[in-house]
Amino acid sequence: MPGKPYQSKLAPYEAELFQWLDEGLSYRTIAAELNQKYDLGVTYNAVYSFLKKRRPGRGGGRLFFEGFSPDIKDQLLKRITAEWTHDSTAIEGNTLTLGETVQVLELGLTISGKPLKDHQEVYGHARAIDLIYEMIRKKEVTAHDLFDLHRAVMQQAPIDAMNPVGAWKRDYNGTPGIKDGKSVYMEYAAPQDVSKLMERWLEDFNGMEPCTNRPDRAIASYVQAHMIFVRIHPFFDGNGRMARLLANLPVLNGGFPPVIVPIERRSEYINLLWAYENFAGTIKKGSQLLPAHPAIRMMESLLKEEWNKTVSLVEEARKLEVNRKSSD
Repeated sequence: MPGKPYQSKLAPYEAELFQWLDEGLSYRTIAAELNQKYDLGVTYNAVYSFLKKRRPGRGGGRLFFEGFSPDIKDQLLKRITAEWTHDSTAIEGNTLTLGETVQVLELGLTISGKPLKDHQEVYGHARAIDLIYEMIRKKEVTAHDLFDLHRAVMQQAPIDAMNPVGAWKRDYNGTPGIKDGKSVYMEYAAPQDVSKLMERWLEDFNGMEPCTNRPDRAIASYVQAHMIFVRIHPFFDGNGRMARLLANLPVLNGGFPPVIVPIERRSEYINLLWAYENFAGTIKKGSQLLPAHPAIRMMESLLKEEWNKTVSLVEEARKLEVNRKSSD
């Protein structure tokens, strides 16, 4: 008589499975524990498939802003939005300071002497963060989600048939740099390869392991999603901001505050991206998405150092919450 399908075998142990997963055990380790404890004979692929179907949304951990009083939560999210928006747009050349970014977002002010484009970028990025929060817990991210996010990031871009907003690029793009002391130009993915490559990126992204209670896994997921995305460069513009937004989805789903690349580390961050992309070369439809290179681990180390920027904001909010409750 054929054995039970893995869904039937694993269903009685669902709570225990999620507990082990949230404790940071790998799917392979969970399968081994189950087989030793209950003699089930299941594979780690069966465990992965079962948990992915049962987990509500992608991730499942408590979100970093949950559990706060409404006003404390509101102020926490506003501060993170301002920091995230300022640093991500500043990396791309936006001239608004953090204080000016706050004034634009909170008061709707126009900063004298600063380009209208810079104001529009700030509004667009803040709107894109709202969309990222809406995408948390989605069972999967789709190309249409990416197009909506791109429209937010590029909300004031002029209409251009060759440079569409909310659609894959239709022309080649690349970046100049220095290699072995000489000026070189590196092309990103060819327009005709983007659709297939982004199908692979989405499959890889949607299949990431949950990061709940696993900060190292959260950072690794961020770097993996980010570095593959910018290597493809699927849009004519806005790819860096898109990558820094999307790469935070697994982080947020793991219950952590977002990772923010600080403007103060811009040069180091850009150099690591260049070193990696220069090593990996132009990506094609059948290319390996993320070939191993020391720049990956170096990027993880950089982001671990800087993650305290948003973690400290959450801790500050938590202390305020505790002090308020203790004084009631």
